[in-house]
Amino acid sequence: MGADIGIVMAYSAGIMLIFMISWLFVKPLKFLGKLILNSLLGALFLIVFNYFGQFTGVYIGVNELTSLIIGLLGIPGFVAILVVNLLV
Repeated sequence: MGADIGIVMAYSAGIMLIFMISWLFVKPLKFLGKLILNSLLGALFLIVFNYFGQFTGVYIGVNELTSLIIGLLGIPGFVAILVVNLLV
């Protein structure tokens, strides 16, 4: 009877170890996926803004840096890029 409990405990520990290791690898990938998704949405927002901005003459370049800033910071990042663009 004691060997059966030992085997169950070993399998339980192995399964918990697999879950912990997989969590260590999945967590950064979730962050990276969210960062990529937000950057793509930021680029899409810039494209839409530039489409309507052609009527007012305001244009913000769509590149990796501006998409990443808007993806990370959201609306405050967009406002910051817009202010820098208008001041320069």
